Amino acid sequence: MRRDAAETVTAYYDALRNGETLSSFFTESPDIIKVGLSERLVGYADVADGLSEQTATTDSWSIESHDLSVTVDDDIAWFGDQVSMEWTDIQMDTDYRFETRWTGLLKRREESEEWQFVSLHVSTPNEELQHAEDDLFSWDG
Repeated sequence: MRRDAAETVTAYYDALRNGETLSSFFTESPDIIKVGLSERLVGYADVADGLSEQTATTDSWSIESHDLSVTVDDDIAWFGDQVSMEWTDIQMDTDYRFETRWTGLLKRREESEEWQFVSLHVSTPNEELQHAEDDLFSWDG
């Protein structure tokens, strides 16, 4: 089934929720990058290994998209989203919940017209910097 760029992002969320293989969403290139909450993976082999490990050691994923925005320009698309994430680390028997920010870049493959990630970044805001008085860029003395 051929998906557009936005459908590819939401399909990735669905696959994550369902514990499915995630590496097929990424371009098989040594130049791709995936930055998660606790890792930085460079190259398809590292990304695929990291995602496989994540799938094997986690369960009960909840992914809730709040503000998905996707822009397409020919064969390139970029997106941003605010996502509530929850999961269980089955090795540590620990539940996690984060409010996260996602950004990424997708490229349409010529041969199949499928969209795949070439870059994906997931971060969470630092609680200490969430208030106006903590603005790092305030120049008031």
